[in-house]
Amino acid sequence: MPCNHKFIDYLNLGRIDFEPTTLVVGTFNPSWDVLNNPATWFYGRTKNNYFWDVLPRLYENSNLRNDTHLAWKQFCVRNLLAITDLLQSIDDADSNDPSHVAALSDYSDLAIAKDFKKFTPVDIVNLLIENPKITNVYWTRKTGNDFWDKYWNTITDYCDQHGIRHRELLTPSGSARYQMQSGNGQTLRNFIFENWQAAWHPL
Repeated sequence: MPCNHKFIDYLNLGRIDFEPTTLVVGTFNPSWDVLNNPATWFYGRTKNNYFWDVLPRLYENSNLRNDTHLAWKQFCVRNLLAITDLLQSIDDADSNDPSHVAALSDYSDLAIAKDFKKFTPVDIVNLLIENPKITNVYWTRKTGNDFWDKYWNTITDYCDQHGIRHRELLTPSGSARYQMQSGNGQTLRNFIFENWQAAWHPL
């Protein structure tokens, strides 16, 4: 059976009761039980992800990394933030195929691009049409992979045509450490924060 996004019900923003002004876009979060995915909401694998540290620091000088998904959702409401991902499902994934389970168990964007061929994307352009107050769109990775870039480029083309600001962000995952200069004494959380702060719109 296909691997759906773990939070598929949230991807089209139908479960929010406010009008967002900022949209944060990720890639994919797999739902299969066999993966034992611990995330309770977007960017919820906090052991190796600083999203809920960095983003609240930008807005409220707070750290929600160790809080619950309820606190994360309340933060989004307070700051008119919406979150979605590029993919709704991986349609040719099979939970009975050990190679597919292995490919998704590392939560690797590169493995998704390499090991699968059929996908259902989230119609983010339509989300922007339906939510015209969104004026800033952020993608939590950098370009450089043709598979992911084709989805992102469709969004940026629409944004450029309609005056919507868009930026790519340094990944909030632990892999951001590979872009740090060694020996400068900076913590990873601050490295990511400063990169995001430089790209974010004025608050």
